[in-house]
Amino acid sequence: MRAAILALPLLALVAGTVPAAAHGAGEHHDATAETAPADDPLAGRFGGPFELVDQTGRTVTDRDFHGRFMLIYFGYTRCVDVCPIDLAVQGEAIEGLGADADKVVSVFVTVDPARDTPAVLAEWLQGFRPGTVGLTGSEAQVRKVAAAYRVHRRKVSLDNPEAEHLRDVAGAYIVDHGTLAFLMKPDGSFATIVPHGVDAAKVTDILARNIRAAAATN
Repeated sequence: MRAAILALPLLALVAGTVPAAAHGAGEHHDATAETAPADDPLAGRFGGPFELVDQTGRTVTDRDFHGRFMLIYFGYTRCVDVCPIDLAVQGEAIEGLGADADKVVSVFVTVDPARDTPAVLAEWLQGFRPGTVGLTGSEAQVRKVAAAYRVHRRKVSLDNPEAEHLRDVAGAYIVDHGTLAFLMKPDGSFATIVPHGVDAAKVTDILARNIRAAAATN
């Protein structure tokens, strides 16, 4: 989890210099139940078809992940605070499933496609759980998938003199974006939301409950 570890000292640098909304949650949603009821009002609100490029340069679609649960998260590699920590927690949570770990794939979709090329994603993801899939694409492709998951994203310039010390890490701008993760079922439909700040043990429990629920209906 090298990337997450390296990010921790930067938290102190970020405080007071990055806008408070720099990692907003987009639309506010409380954590849903570990397994969503059949009449879940959030069902159908998140997800949809997409075509993007993974860290190996291969074109992939949402259908490539059917057959497994997909834990999808939006962030970017120059994120200096929550993104690497959230992704590390998700990886630890999947490992916590033991023999069922291969039933869940962690998918990281960049909100900064201009800088997050497949090669950049490949290098960055070396610090996280093996098997994590990084996705990028054109601006139009990323805009489409972000809209499908109702994830907001906007650039925030770092031209403020008070933020000068962040530029070596973040570059000329940071990206304000939502921090929810979305668990999608093996058929591609929405299962539940995993909010930012939940620890790995709780995420493991959410994943395990959904895996058991899916097995019970088959």
